[in-house]
Amino acid sequence: MKNVLLTGCSRGVGLVITKVLVSKGYTVYGISRNLSNEYKNLMNSFPKKIKFKSFDLSNVNDINKEVFKNYIPNSTKLHAYINNAAIAYDDIITNLNVDRLENMFKVNVFSPLNIVKYAIRNMIFNRNSGHIIHLSSISVHTGYKGLAMYAASKGALEAFSKNTAREWGERGIKSNCIVAGFMETDMSSTLGDDMKNRIFKRTSLKKPTDLNSVANTIEFIISGNAKSITGQNIHVDSGTI
Repeated sequence: MKNVLLTGCSRGVGLVITKVLVSKGYTVYGISRNLSNEYKNLMNSFPKKIKFKSFDLSNVNDINKEVFKNYIPNSTKLHAYINNAAIAYDDIITNLNVDRLENMFKVNVFSPLNIVKYAIRNMIFNRNSGHIIHLSSISVHTGYKGLAMYAASKGALEAFSKNTAREWGERGIKSNCIVAGFMETDMSSTLGDDMKNRIFKRTSLKKPTDLNSVANTIEFIISGNAKSITGQNIHVDSGTI
């Protein structure tokens, strides 16, 4: 049995990732602040394959106890950790608010780094060559007005992932980032239609990134078909770069 820890599971791309992984035989241990009706319906359809824990990832210091001792302890062999949860703080730099910036970094950076710590320990304990996947953003690689702070949080993940791959590759643990383009999700819903259209026109395909494309790329990376892929930023961005 292949067990996957997935944050931000209950809606958007996290929900689609859950659907794809379950269809491929994985067991998903989902984490989100709130349980959506869509995720609840999935749990009812696959009661043995989909788990859920309500947890606020801004509570960085509670991760070991709440996630790894009470939810997915070392007795549960972890095949992959997919860091999908994120919050957006969008504004121009001259309006930067430190409190909002700090809260975003707790969710987008500090918590996933801490989860990686304990996920690797689980993999070592179980002598498992596991996978770590971070959902990054195209905003790291091409500038968008108002997204500097959000892009900085995702850029930190990319640097961390590449170094994780170097540090733990000898143990068979792989770490990669999926650099997703702009998708039609709750997070992007705050953008106006004019802004969205300008963003989409900058891509080769002239349309938003498909959520299923992101989810299926993740499944490919954590499957047995990508044994030599680690330390990479894999762009799924409708050809933005």
